[in-house]
Amino acid sequence: MPVLDALTRAAAGALTAGVALLGLGPTWSRVDALIARAFPDVRWIAPQELASRLEDSRQPPPLLLDARTEAEFAVSHLPGARRVDPDGDPAAALAAVDPARPIVAYCAVGYRSARVASRLQAAGHRDVRNLRGAIFRWAEEGRPLERDGRPATGVHPYDAYWGRLLRPDLHATSPGARRDR
Repeated sequence: MPVLDALTRAAAGALTAGVALLGLGPTWSRVDALIARAFPDVRWIAPQELASRLEDSRQPPPLLLDARTEAEFAVSHLPGARRVDPDGDPAAALAAVDPARPIVAYCAVGYRSARVASRLQAAGHRDVRNLRGAIFRWAEEGRPLERDGRPATGVHPYDAYWGRLLRPDLHATSPGARRDR
């Protein structure tokens, strides 16, 4: 698995570098295509579908996994989300979780969470999805975010390149920055 992880990180880095050299900014169609090629067995869930599942009291809510860094998570995350290290072993972190429990992973744009979802599927979790557009699309659709159990409105932009996929008014690089004051 470490060799595959290194290869997928290298592929993402090469795509970023190639697109940047051509003077092209990131687009959702490029991001979605990259993720689909790198992780063809990972299923997606749209933000609207996830919101509906979270509101449906007739079924247990999925476990939400945030596959971003501690700094990104500290700015904001989906309500009730649990952070997992995107470079760690998510299966070990979820050893006590029923493999039949629905899981939705997300990160900034979807690549790191797709890698986490792929690892969880390989470890026997049967209902794992990657949030299409990740936290960036979720926030742009005006869906709820939290920080320290309170509502939040800003999202960590990850970096200058990928942050171009997030509306500037939603950028927040530290807890309490921008619109969260």
